[in-house]
Amino acid sequence: MMHDSAPASTRRDFLKASSSTAIGATLVSSLPFPTETSAAGPGDKLKIGFIGCGGRGTGAANQALSADSNVELYAMGDVFDEKIEKSLDTLQRQFPDQPHKFNVAKERQFTGLDAYQKVIRSGVDVVILTTPPGFRPLHFKAAVEAGKHCFLEKPMATDAPGVRSVIESVKKAKEKKLAVCAGFCWRYDAARRAIFKEVHHGRIGEIKTIYATYLTGPVKPMAPAGTRPAGMSDVEWQVRNWYNFGWLSGDGLVEQAVHSVDKIAWAMKDRMPFKCTAVGGRMTPNHEGNIYDHIEVNYEWSSGVRAFMAQRQITGCHGENRDYIYGSKGNAYVGRRGGSAVEIIGASPWKYTGPTPDMHQVEHDEFFASVRAGRPVNDGDRMATSTMMSIMGRMAAYTGQEITWEQALNSQEKLVPDQLSWDMNLPMAPLAVPGQKKFV
Repeated sequence: MMHDSAPASTRRDFLKASSSTAIGATLVSSLPFPTETSAAGPGDKLKIGFIGCGGRGTGAANQALSADSNVELYAMGDVFDEKIEKSLDTLQRQFPDQPHKFNVAKERQFTGLDAYQKVIRSGVDVVILTTPPGFRPLHFKAAVEAGKHCFLEKPMATDAPGVRSVIESVKKAKEKKLAVCAGFCWRYDAARRAIFKEVHHGRIGEIKTIYATYLTGPVKPMAPAGTRPAGMSDVEWQVRNWYNFGWLSGDGLVEQAVHSVDKIAWAMKDRMPFKCTAVGGRMTPNHEGNIYDHIEVNYEWSSGVRAFMAQRQITGCHGENRDYIYGSKGNAYVGRRGGSAVEIIGASPWKYTGPTPDMHQVEHDEFFASVRAGRPVNDGDRMATSTMMSIMGRMAAYTGQEITWEQALNSQEKLVPDQLSWDMNLPMAPLAVPGQKKFV
């Protein structure tokens, strides 16, 4: 992990029999992968386990099934059985002439908070982790301990303890030679790869300032007040509305705009900022949710470089998702002129004119190819630091304080409960008030 100035220090009835899971428990798979992985030959079928069967997860499963000619979807897990049914139906309709890609017997369709354990133990080779990100560190730890290759959707955690867990799992994945592919999809986009290469090779000179925007509408609006069914537990209500609760989503900056934070980090060669300040709040009613709908962060490196991250998710406002990198000899623009141009203006102008394959597919193509070749890709270090950089910005906005990288990484604030059961009481944490919320 690179720092700018010094190394960083460190369903209601659906599961009465298994409604409780220990968030910190160690999982030992009954079918562990060997510590030293080798190339998987063309004749070796790779079995895919899919954990978290929502829309993005279904998309990732589609891309995984498209990435390799000899794979099959072997197990699925979600807390809601209807999610599995809908996802499987969608996927089978997307591959109408390839029934051999599906071998998901009913007994390998698992529901509940412990579904991830059952998927991992089912005999799969590769796992796709696409649940709400609050669960990501736990699921990743279990998968790595069981020797599974992993695709993880972003972000990797919602709090600093979660990021630290991910960092430890990344180390173990390297030791076991496991492939780890992160859902920071822009790093697999051809045009972005090309322009960042130009930036890193000095075409715009020294970077002075970066401005990134992630200005959109709400991703998953909170269910209207009064629509919570009688008897629905706190945990089920929050999981069904996961985006609106900080422990599950991390906030819009962490769950969505983290893509833009990741591109800032990319521009800076994954050197983390020394400190940051931020402003933010909530302007629109959110009923029972507790996340902000806008945050703007000012990141600062000890070299004097500053990066500004503008994030907003409010209906009816100006929309923009672009990146502006200002250098001593020119400026790099990503998404300029109607959102499509990737170009450099200045002493040495440049514009991307090459192919534009789907970046989501590219990341899975490269992921599976690395497994086949026995040279596993590992995005682990940067996926952890980019996630932490976004959490750092949220900390600064919520507390109203200046937060250093070392403070953020070593924070003891734990949003995700240590013990989680379906029917437990889980009061919602209050909406943060800057100047009153304390840094932990």
